Parts: sequence; structure tokens; C-alpha cells
Amino acid sequence: MKLCYLDAFSGISGDMTVGALLDAGAPSDALLAALHSLETGAWFEVEKTVRGGVTASKFRVHVGDQPAKHRHLSHILEMIAKAPLTPRAQAAASAVFLRLGEAEAGVHGVPVEKVHFHEVGAIDSIADIVGACVALDLLDVAEVHASAINVGSGTVQTEHGLLPVPAPATASLLAGKPIYARGPEVELTTPTGAALAVTLASSFGPLPAMRISSIGHGAGDRDFKQHANVLRVLIGDRTDVPEATLVSVIEANIDDSSPQVLGYALEKLMEAGALDAALSPLQMKKNRPGSLLRVIAKPEDQERLAQIIFAETSTLGLRIYAAERRVEARSMVEVETPYGAIRGKVSAQGAFAPEFDDCKAIAQRTGTPLPRVLAAAHEAYLRRGLPTDFEKRV
Repeated sequence: MKLCYLDAFSGISGDMTVGALLDAGAPSDALLAALHSLETGAWFEVEKTVRGGVTASKFRVHVGDQPAKHRHLSHILEMIAKAPLTPRAQAAASAVFLRLGEAEAGVHGVPVEKVHFHEVGAIDSIADIVGACVALDLLDVAEVHASAINVGSGTVQTEHGLLPVPAPATASLLAGKPIYARGPEVELTTPTGAALAVTLASSFGPLPAMRISSIGHGAGDRDFKQHANVLRVLIGDRTDVPEATLVSVIEANIDDSSPQVLGYALEKLMEAGALDAALSPLQMKKNRPGSLLRVIAKPEDQERLAQIIFAETSTLGLRIYAAERRVEARSMVEVETPYGAIRGKVSAQGAFAPEFDDCKAIAQRTGTPLPRVLAAAHEAYLRRGLPTDFEKRV
């Protein structure tokens, strides 16, 4: 499976995305032919440039003297449907515009069909969104992932006046996604870029396990001293090597919550998506017995889980730091025991671990001691003989 990772350390916009994908190897002739088929009257330019010492591709849309048209969503979707694009590119571009329209409608308090696309519906933005979707299709990308998004700071001038960064539509689109502000006080992420990221990316966070085949840089309009103003994309194949990912570790020393409260907090944290949560005994100041609460979380879940800790325990402070989490490749198998089917995980080294919940359910249903059910699962796995091809591969 071919992956695309959007590394938005300097934000993301539509033209940066197209430029980065072209820089990563998307055929420019085929992409430009697809854009010309929209019959917008625009012409396009791709040039090599440098941002902060990094060579990048700059994608430009030229509209000449024709006035910027304010189109409704239905008009734009009709343009995309009539163009001779692949079904995958058409579906992706339409989905991005629909997401963008819903965000604009929410900001302005009107039905989506009433939204007038101003700068979003202009020819250059149509070219950016369609161009990005066509480029991903040309590169045969099956799955898109994204980093946390640098949105910038300060203010931005729009048709509705001076607005804070991130602009309202951008903020709405990125709700629930990991964002931050670093660098100069300018808008780094546009509504078009945000719509592309949230619609196309299946996850936001660290780089997934992949074998990189090409790298591209899409240039922004400005050249900053603080960092290279580029969007980096990494294209490659998913790998089954042991996975090393960045996680957030959240800790708190607690000496004034009851065991019942702490146990409930662990359950809430696991239900909310924590990768792991544990309590360890501590001897704290003034010789008070206490507990160390440690939670391992995905970076994008860090703030949400921190709020649960504050709400469900008595702690007034947390320690949060980044750590590397190494995960060995594994596969799921099912074995047949005298008590019923039991699922289990098989590691790349061949170790087998039966699913505890399956074993527990069988023990309760049949009245069989749990250790006997666990032993039966291990015995059934060993009787299977040689591992499957997939088990060998992982």
C-alpha cells in the first residue's frame, strides 16, 4: 500500500500541496491536462525555487483579467463531475469542497447550499483542490496521513475584514485535530489546506511505518528566516517492520484520592483511547503513601486525556513528556480449543498471546478454571504447526 505523509511543520495550503506532490514525482503534464479540462480559462506554472535553503516546487495559477467568480457549492461540484477525471480523483475533490462548504456554512450561520465561495471558490482554489487530488491519484496513493498542523498566528485580512489566525473556517475544519503555532505571526494554514488535510488524511500524528520512495517540497509564497516555508510530503510503501512511534507520557503523583476513584479514572482513560494506563505505589512527602499515575497516549490525544485526569482525580499538576514507543509487528489468529474458538496475537518472533477477554468469557460460560482455558489456547496454537505466510512475513 502506497502512503503519503503531509509534514505540515510550516502549515499547509492548496498550492503548497500541489507543489509538493509534483516535486515528489507526480507527472506535471498529466496534472496540468486535468486542470485545463476544467475549462476555467486559467493557465498554470510550476517552477523550482528555494525556501530557507530547501529546494522546492512552486505551483502558480494565473487567471488573467477575468473577474473572480463567487460560486455556490453545486456549481463547483458540477464542474468537477463534468471534467474527465478518474472516479477516485473526482470523489476526493468533491469531498474536500463539501467539507469546506460545511465549514463556511457553520461560520456564517447559513445552509451549505447558500454559501458563496469567495476566495475559496475562486479559480485558483478550485485548481489547488482538484490538482492535489489528481496528483495523489497519479502517484497511486492509497492512504494519506498528516503531522500536527502549524497554523501560524497573528491576523489575516479577508473579505470579511481582519480576522485572527487561524481564520474561523480553518479553526472549524481543524477542530479535534492536533494544531500548534510556531514561527512568524502570519497565516500558515489556509482553509483550502485545512480542508485537504482533514478530508484526505486518515490520521494525524507521527510518521507511520513506511519505506520512503520519494520526497517533495511545496513552496509557500513567503521566505522566512525562522524556518523553510515548505510543505514536505513523503511518499512510500507501508512496511511491516517493528514500528517506532512517538507517544506522550502523562504522569501525576497523587496522595489524596481513594483507590476506588483512581481505579475508575484508569477505566475512563482506557475507554477514552489511552494506549496504556497504570498505577504504582509511592512514598511521598511527609511519608504519605501515594500512587504514581502514568498514562501513555498518542500525541493528538494528550490534551483530552490530561483533562480527564484533572476531572477524575485530585491532582493539581501533571508532567508530560515525549517518549519513543517500539511496537513489534503482530498478526491475529484464531485457534480451536475444546471449549470454543479463542483469538490471539502472534508476534514476529512467533510468541502467542491469547485474548484474555475471550478466555475469560469461555471460563465464565463453561465453569472451567481460567488457567485451564489459557493453557488450552496455547496448546491449540502449538498444534497448528508451521506459521502461515502472513505470520512469517510479519
